[in-house]
Amino acid sequence: MGFTLREHTADVAVEADAPTLGGVFAAVADGLAAAMCDEIAETGDRFSVSVRAESLEATLFDYLDQLIYERDVRAVLPAAHEATVREDGDEWVVEASARGVPFEDVDARDVKAVTYSEMRLEETDEGWSAYVVFDV
Repeated sequence: MGFTLREHTADVAVEADAPTLGGVFAAVADGLAAAMCDEIAETGDRFSVSVRAESLEATLFDYLDQLIYERDVRAVLPAAHEATVREDGDEWVVEASARGVPFEDVDARDVKAVTYSEMRLEETDEGWSAYVVFDV
């Protein structure tokens, strides 16, 4: 499981893979944290996030958007992500947690938003793969 930051014009992209769907959601979220901060402190308390949407891509988008929202209202850098994803009727649900590193413990850059531009989420022979572009 892991992620790679990719050059993307004026934006930043995260490419991630993991053996499970929850793992790839967490890996993209870890990539988001890395896009905001070069060195992440080991401080902060865990908080939970729950999101549901009508498609896997919408669930990933809403999950990442919720993390950006939590960053803004809690004044923390969400890091060390854990996530599980499941289908619930005609919706997808992500139940996740992150460690909220206080802004005073990091030198963070602003990521404005997650985008649907070029978003890719697909099952592979090895598990799951994702590509997400963030507006910086």
